[in-house]
Amino acid sequence: MIYVIATLTVKPEKRAELIAGAQACVAETCKEAGNIAYDMHESVTEPTKMVFVEKWESHEALPAHEASEHVKVFLRTVAKCLAAPPRIEIITPAKVDIR
Repeated sequence: MIYVIATLTVKPEKRAELIAGAQACVAETCKEAGNIAYDMHESVTEPTKMVFVEKWESHEALPAHEASEHVKVFLRTVAKCLAAPPRIEIITPAKVDIR
């Protein structure tokens, strides 16, 4: 099992657009093979910080997720909404990779 934690810093004026795009992406991702949990959370101290918490059966499930049409659509939305580069952490029992 692995976890993926993606932290996004969003332009304040794009916050609603990102949340709308995330809702569609989360709903479709939860149907994917290998997905155990996938959700987005908003920071209570920094409303422009959004954190995705993903739980997958294995690392092998990620390529299909990343290639899915709903992720491609969401990434186009993300690109318009980011105020800073995202931080992606892939957490396995052996290590934490940061992208």
